[in-house]
Amino acid sequence: MAEAERIIGTPDTPDAAGNGQDRPGESGTDDTAAAAGASGTDESEATATRPRGRRRIAVLFAVATFAYALDLISKMIVVAKLEHHPPIEIIGDWLKFEAIRNAGAAFGFGEAFTVIFTMIAAAVIVVIARLARKLYSLPWAIALGLLLGGALGNLTDRIFRAPGVFEGAVVDFIAPKHFAVFNLADSAIVCGGILIVLLSFKGLDPDGTVHKD
Repeated sequence: MAEAERIIGTPDTPDAAGNGQDRPGESGTDDTAAAAGASGTDESEATATRPRGRRRIAVLFAVATFAYALDLISKMIVVAKLEHHPPIEIIGDWLKFEAIRNAGAAFGFGEAFTVIFTMIAAAVIVVIARLARKLYSLPWAIALGLLLGGALGNLTDRIFRAPGVFEGAVVDFIAPKHFAVFNLADSAIVCGGILIVLLSFKGLDPDGTVHKD
């Protein structure tokens, strides 16, 4: 009987399954599952990041569109109702609406370099459009949207207004006392620039990361 059991062999038991050793393929299966889990995590993070980036880009262009439309409409009203008319006092002598054609940069600086300022505005628009692909920060989206809308507003004047293409004079109409006359596009550019400076001081990058010097 003992001889028969020796010849036939005993059934496998949990302890006899390798005495603590992995069966062929078990270790590889565990590694494959771990790799698949890590890959799935990376894919889920990438999938979650892409919609968030698209939302930030949508915010950028929404802010830019609003700033651009507001500037364009205000200039159309100024040209139709205020140009060649006396200034309108808003707060006594401290703030007036007065239509002025400005061939220079923001706030009337550099009237001899109209073409250069036009090229700079176009370059700013291109840079913002390229930067938008890596944009994941809402404050940066708002700041760049203000810059883009303001740049587009003044660039439209330089292209389509007299005296000619790329040499057009920008319509300014907001005239504070003891200060240069400006428009809503200038205001959007300044507000966007100030916001970018504040974000840079805080260490917030356009991609949403925060760094500390």
